Amino acid sequence: MSVTKVAASEQLASKAKTKKRAREDDGGSKKKKRKSGFEEDEALFDMEAGVNKAIALMDSQLLADHIAQKTTRFNSDKTAIELADLYISPNSIKDTTSWTEMRNLEKLPDFLEQFAAEPERLSEAPKAKGSPHTIVVTGAGLRAADIVRSLRKYQSKNNTVAKLFAKHIKLQESVEFLTTHRTGVAVGTPKRLTDLVENGALKLDRLERLVVDASHIDQKKRGILDMKEVMNDLTPWLTRKELKDRYTASNKGIDLLFY
Repeated sequence: MSVTKVAASEQLASKAKTKKRAREDDGGSKKKKRKSGFEEDEALFDMEAGVNKAIALMDSQLLADHIAQKTTRFNSDKTAIELADLYISPNSIKDTTSWTEMRNLEKLPDFLEQFAAEPERLSEAPKAKGSPHTIVVTGAGLRAADIVRSLRKYQSKNNTVAKLFAKHIKLQESVEFLTTHRTGVAVGTPKRLTDLVENGALKLDRLERLVVDASHIDQKKRGILDMKEVMNDLTPWLTRKELKDRYTASNKGIDLLFY
């Protein structure tokens, strides 16, 4: 290395040390890097419980904005008009931020009873078969089976808690079940629920509440609102005309709740 290059190298090193000492003398007051939204949310992930606590903190407006952002992100190929049909207004979502308990399986019955006008009717079922008063929608069959078990307290001779998902259950089996059983509560995945409504086996005219299993997360910290494939089935389901028109209706309305 030439004498000139050595001198230049030493000069740069000297400047770097001078800057470092200046920062230290200043008490290390250099502005800290802002945490990203993801890093800030990390504290809200309870991996042991499998719960994203952020959902419980979102009021109707925040949830509507959150869902709209996800919908836009997962549907970049759609036009603004097509996206508008998939958006859910804040007025359509029931505010459940008053519920301060952990949003896990064990507490789900308490949550339903808290926001039901007549909690005792959760153990009843409409006389018309395949016409639940409550539908819980979740992202996967295994999770749906877990939810069904957590809601067994509402099952009786005249009220079944229906499992409506594709995993290990053929569509025709679900159709036969709904057409032969009085069902007060149904738990299913968006795609299967949509297929059953379009088939005519699942009727929505007696529906009083639609609950989205939003707080549950898997080991990859993903919930039902975070997975593109599931969300692209969920948003069309939630915005079906026969549901959407009743979210804000004063007569025969439907409570849209995010658990």
